[in-house]
Amino acid sequence: MALIVEKYGGTSVGSVERINAVADKVVHSRNNGDEMVVVVSAMSGETNRLLGLAGDINPEADSREVDVLVSTGEQVTIALLSMALHRRGLDARSYTGGQVHIRTDNTHGRARIVEIDDARVRRDLRKGRVVVIAGFQGVDEEGNITTLGRGGSDTTAVAMAAALGADECRIYTDVDGVYTADPRIVPDARRMEQITFEEMLELSSLGAKVLQIRSVEFAGKYKVPLRVLSSFEEGPGTLITYEESKMEQPMISGIAHNADEAKITVRDIPDRPGIASKLLGPIADAHINVDMIIQNVGTDGNTDMTFTVPRSDLVASMELLQELAVELGAKEVVGDEGMAKISVVGVGMRSHSGVASKMFAALAGEGINIQLISTSEIKISVVVEEKYMELAIRTLHKAFNLSEAAAEQ
Repeated sequence: MALIVEKYGGTSVGSVERINAVADKVVHSRNNGDEMVVVVSAMSGETNRLLGLAGDINPEADSREVDVLVSTGEQVTIALLSMALHRRGLDARSYTGGQVHIRTDNTHGRARIVEIDDARVRRDLRKGRVVVIAGFQGVDEEGNITTLGRGGSDTTAVAMAAALGADECRIYTDVDGVYTADPRIVPDARRMEQITFEEMLELSSLGAKVLQIRSVEFAGKYKVPLRVLSSFEEGPGTLITYEESKMEQPMISGIAHNADEAKITVRDIPDRPGIASKLLGPIADAHINVDMIIQNVGTDGNTDMTFTVPRSDLVASMELLQELAVELGAKEVVGDEGMAKISVVGVGMRSHSGVASKMFAALAGEGINIQLISTSEIKISVVVEEKYMELAIRTLHKAFNLSEAAAEQ
């Protein structure tokens, strides 16, 4: 008998019909003899509706009360799914995050899980029950309701799987697995049968929206086999697991992209120790995330520094930097919001040389100019003008033969 944790997102439980379909899937798994824990999100659109109500009442609503409000979305779903399971003859019991004591820190809106008391869940499993748990939420040490941030139900599911020592955690969503690239951009993108935690972590952080990045971190840390499947059609999905040394890894596994990029260049800034800290420190203090950074070799005592920020933070960043430029003696600050970041990811880079040169040559062949470059052991990212983003993705997908490589997995 296997212990399976399944998670269903908002689109998967977005209507009575969809909740009934989820109940049928759970019945099928239970009939296979598996012990079942099911984690669910709020119905599609419900969290946004609740946040809208909060905004109408008080645009500066207290974060504690916002968490109390939005956590009710999942409470509706767990009750409805449990009712659907009862109608199908299964003994099921629903719990909020607080009832199963998913303890978090006290950071409302983006809390992190500290520990889980799994005793109640284990008792129910021994009695043959299906346990239905509200995702996205927990309680702090004082009993205050907290939420884990957008996509937090993924993290709840993986954390429960880790605490219970589950055989597999299955994330059901509106896609049938992890693809070599966005199928809306690359029609011949292929679903991967398997991918490593490292690769999935990079893809998630670089723009892939399949899984919340914290859930992948959790799964990798606690060695929870993770599978991404579709709620709407049958299929094996994509298994996310540890790299198997016996497998010959392809050079590149997938391509991620992020169109939410803006580029800032500070020109002719004095080239002296500590200047980067003085320039970027106030940006960090304003809670603006700086991504790729390039500093040119100094000439005549001056240098240029270029970096990227989220597009939504460009105006605030420019306002800060205009003041800093005067203080630090820089010539000017130039911003450009029409940027996109494209990344190739693969553990096969460790054993294959020439990935960067092949990537750069492919882009050059299409006349696409690279503006910034960043690398790690298993990824290479470039920033290009957004108008070339889709062409660049399709070009790289073809250059690295990702359709064929995925099909051979």
